[in-house]
Amino acid sequence: MFVRVALDHPLPTLFDYRCDTPEAAVPGTLVSVPFGKRHVVGLVCEVATQSEVPAERLRAVSGVCTACPPVSTQWLGLAAFAADYYQRGLGEVALPALPQALRDASRWSRLFAPQERYRLTPEGRAALPDALPVRATALRKLAQALAESDFLLAADARALHPKALAALDTWQAAGWVALDVIEAAAMPAATTLPGADAPAPTLPTLTDEQANAVEAIRDADGFAPFLLHGVTGSGKTEVYLRALAEILAAKPDAQALVLVPEINLTPQFEAAFRARFAALDDTAIVTLHSGLAEGERARNWFAAHTGRARIVLGTRLAVLASLPQLAIIVVDEEHDPAYKQQEGLRYSARDLAIYRAKQLGVPVVLGSATPSLESWWQADQGRYKRLTLSRRAVADAVLPTVRLIDLEDERRRGRASVEGLSGPLIAALKMRLERGEQSLVFLNRRGYAPQLACDACGWVAGCPRCSAYVVLHKPERALRCHHCGWESRIPRSCPECGNVDIAPMGRGTQRVEETLASAVPGARVLRIDADSTRRKGSAQALFSDVHAGEVDILVGTQMIAKGHDFQRVSLVGVLNADTALFSHDFRASERLFAQLMQVSGRAGRAGLPGEVLVQTRYPRHALYHALGRHDYVGFANATLAERRDAHLPPFVYQAMLRAEGRTLEAALAFLQQAAAELVHIPAAERVTVYDAVPLTIVKVMHVHRAQLLIESASRAALQATLRAWQPLLRGLKGVLRWNLEVDPLDI
Repeated sequence: MFVRVALDHPLPTLFDYRCDTPEAAVPGTLVSVPFGKRHVVGLVCEVATQSEVPAERLRAVSGVCTACPPVSTQWLGLAAFAADYYQRGLGEVALPALPQALRDASRWSRLFAPQERYRLTPEGRAALPDALPVRATALRKLAQALAESDFLLAADARALHPKALAALDTWQAAGWVALDVIEAAAMPAATTLPGADAPAPTLPTLTDEQANAVEAIRDADGFAPFLLHGVTGSGKTEVYLRALAEILAAKPDAQALVLVPEINLTPQFEAAFRARFAALDDTAIVTLHSGLAEGERARNWFAAHTGRARIVLGTRLAVLASLPQLAIIVVDEEHDPAYKQQEGLRYSARDLAIYRAKQLGVPVVLGSATPSLESWWQADQGRYKRLTLSRRAVADAVLPTVRLIDLEDERRRGRASVEGLSGPLIAALKMRLERGEQSLVFLNRRGYAPQLACDACGWVAGCPRCSAYVVLHKPERALRCHHCGWESRIPRSCPECGNVDIAPMGRGTQRVEETLASAVPGARVLRIDADSTRRKGSAQALFSDVHAGEVDILVGTQMIAKGHDFQRVSLVGVLNADTALFSHDFRASERLFAQLMQVSGRAGRAGLPGEVLVQTRYPRHALYHALGRHDYVGFANATLAERRDAHLPPFVYQAMLRAEGRTLEAALAFLQQAAAELVHIPAAERVTVYDAVPLTIVKVMHVHRAQLLIESASRAALQATLRAWQPLLRGLKGVLRWNLEVDPLDI
């Protein structure tokens, strides 16, 4: 008997191995196999009685992961579809979708070994805190971890205290702690919920629109794609919670998948789901995202794979999690570009979620205040059912008033501004401070300033490895490239002419934070961006400070623009939005409108009158007028009409071939050769091929990059072209690497 195994290898083929054990002869089984001089982990995809490979060349499967049940045939089908659609090998899809711990055969024995876990006894819960010395900080943390969870794994205990196991043995002898040894197959998820003795949560009263949406999702029969279009603060999360509760209650073994665009949104979603489903017996919630430790991610994946986790909450990688009893999928903020993977398998988690729901015959809910134009058009065509939440869920909460501050008019009138902050915005911030309300200032540019320049000779600090300027980070006293990570100290003088009067140009969040501290005296200013949230858990801690009222003015990038329920924010100020109005990217206006709508929605959510001030030099632009009316429908319909006239997505389908070479000429030459190969493909007659051009940032890490765009009005013709093109591309030489992206977002 032979097995055909998928390996994480660029060759788009399965590899034949001799199978000497019946455990390996099951599709979906994880196996260890020899590959060259190494042993690697693969996934059995097919079982056969004969092989085209000569018997003397066939090697045998060397190990089988018997402790992990095989993945389902539906999951293998999902991976096969993703591999075919996104033009990758099956192994390049299936293996990276598994936790890293499962892809290392040497860790299988430890990963699935019996686990020791400790739990507090009733006696220990009463006696342990008072029995510890006041200065025993580490022991107190260990006791607190035990008190705050149902159980504590031995590995997690050792991370809290180097001599944790000795202390736990002492506490066990005193009767304060009990030790359980559990087989891996019976291990609960990392976040097991309390049982039915937990108090039932008080449910908010649904609006008529919310109730209609929940009813439509609950009564869906088979595959049913829903586009939940709700204004900010309309209670989309409550619709998710009610719909999931109905489906999980109706099917005792059902599972649900909830996707969010960013890791920093998972804590508040997890808290909401944990509070709502705490009364359900034998229900577990797990999270899946790249921020988890390897062991925790493996445990959570295994809980979902074995069906013990009823609700899986995660970022885009969770769409490929193994969920054998999946009954509903929710994609929150479905418009967000973060759902598109930009490295390796360049998949769209939203699109794969829709395919997975169709494959399984289950409902999928796409929620957003500003749906992507692709989804909006699908709803217009009747392929998705549109559910609308047109007003905010809180009875006295209304959408904020949007006011434009004309910067050119302010300049003509001689009104002073402070480092890019206009007089009206500063006055509004001071007014909120006097009222005890919170304000939010949005600038989608981190760092202190995007450039450091010399006025005398025109020198601008650039990255030596990239064709990009470096960003000034004043708190760290460094210049940093946001493309390759290169970093250097700030020079004392201009390296070209020696002028000591070099100055920052433009503004980032660090500079705005500094300006606000002086422009609004007495205000507690907090900055949240990728720089201030580098440490694990730091974002959650900072957002907790905002919710606790310990912040007066919050400054941040897109991290603060969506999904967060700031109850005390009544003012939103938007800086430097004009840069996206005239971008070469045809999606720039759509992204800008979504960002501004989302960040505007942070104001006035708890009944406080909300106001949004947008600083602009183009107050008559149609996008700002639609924003002032909160008119997403009008903006979407007008933009779709423009896209139809210009033959742009969603009315055509696109693919992008990118090449990276030691020189730009080499990259462009490769793409020109690739374009010439299309004449040999019959399906390419229905495909439009554009000229090869350099990328916007041409050089990154001394590597030059260029792109070739192809498109077609027929998805089938484009896919047929790509399938025939791939083997031809592998025969071309002259570049360091190339990749093919289907449905690109960045052009």
